[in-house]
Amino acid sequence: MPELRRDPVLGYWTIISTERSRRPMEFKPRRLDTDAPECPFCEGHERQTPGEVYALRPDGSAPDGPGWRTRVFLSKVPILPVGEHVQRYGQGLYDVMEGAGRHEIIVECPDHKSGLDSLETPQIESVIRSWAARINAFEKDPLFTFAFLFANHGLIFGSPSDVVRHSRSQMVAMPITPKRVKEELLAAKIYFERRDRCVFCDIVRQESADKSRMVAENDSFLAFCPFASRSPFEIWVMPRRHSPDFGSIDEKEAPAFAAILKDCLGRLRTLLDDPSYNSILHTAPYRHKKRETHWKTIEEDYHWYFQISPRLTQSAGFEWGTGIHINPTPPEDAALLLREVKRG
Repeated sequence: MPELRRDPVLGYWTIISTERSRRPMEFKPRRLDTDAPECPFCEGHERQTPGEVYALRPDGSAPDGPGWRTRVFLSKVPILPVGEHVQRYGQGLYDVMEGAGRHEIIVECPDHKSGLDSLETPQIESVIRSWAARINAFEKDPLFTFAFLFANHGLIFGSPSDVVRHSRSQMVAMPITPKRVKEELLAAKIYFERRDRCVFCDIVRQESADKSRMVAENDSFLAFCPFASRSPFEIWVMPRRHSPDFGSIDEKEAPAFAAILKDCLGRLRTLLDDPSYNSILHTAPYRHKKRETHWKTIEEDYHWYFQISPRLTQSAGFEWGTGIHINPTPPEDAALLLREVKRG
C-alpha cells in the first residue's frame, strides 16, 4: 500500500509507492517501442486489460469486447489503489495518509494511433466526453476531493517492455487537493477579491486583443503561449465561457475543444518533429457541501484550462532550487512559429 507523506515545511504531498519500486538502471530514459508485437489497448485485445468501467459503444456492443470508441479501465500499476476510506495518522511531526484513490486509463481510440492529434476530430470529441464523464462520476464519491487528468507523450523512463505506443490518457482521483492546485486557487481568489474579476477571464480578453501569443482560436476557445511560459512552446487552451469545472463542458464546446486540440498538437508535431510533451487538465476540486473547508468562491474566481508542455529542456539545480524556470524561447516567438506552420 503506497503512502501519502506531507512535507511539514511547504505542505506538499509526496506519494511513496513501493509497488512502483525501481532499480537504478530502470531510471534511464528510453524511446517508445513502436514495433511492439501486440498492443493490449487495440480493439480485439480487451481481455488483456482489466475489465472496463466505462466505454462509449455506439453500436451497443457488449462490455470488454470490440465495438467501442473510447474505453476506460483501472490501471494495473496504480499511482493510488482503490480504497473505500483513508487512514490519517502522525509519525512524530510528520503527517501520513494511506494512499487510497482511483487510477484509470482512458484508451482514446480502438486503432493503434500514437497521439491525440492523429485521431479524427469526432473521435477526439468522444475522448473529451469520456474525460468529462469520469470526472463527474468521481465527484459522487465523498472520498475524493480532486481528479487529475494527464497524458504523457514521447520519451519515458522505465522498461521498454512496459511501453505501448497507443493514444491514451490517465485520470487519478485523490483524497487530497494537491498543493499546486491550492496555490492556483488561492491566487485566483486573491485576484478576484482585489479586482472583482476572474483572472482567467482577464487573460482571455488580453490574449484575444493582443494576438501576439495566439496560436489558434474559434468561437468557444483560444489557444496561446502563456505570457510567462515555463517551457518552450507551452500552450494553454482556455474556454471563452467562464466555468470552473471541466465536467460542465457543453454540447457546443466539446467539438470546438476537439478541433482546437487537434490543431495545436498537430502544429507541435509538425514544427518540432513529434516532441515529447505532457498535457494536463486544470480544473476545480470537488466541493462536497458537508466539508467546511471546501472552496466557496470557485464559481466566480476560477476557470478551467488545458495545458500542453513540450519537454524540450531539462530542469537543473537552479530550477529545482528556486522554482524559477528558464525558457530560451519567448512565447511571442513560439506562437509566431506555431501560427506559421504549414499543415497539409
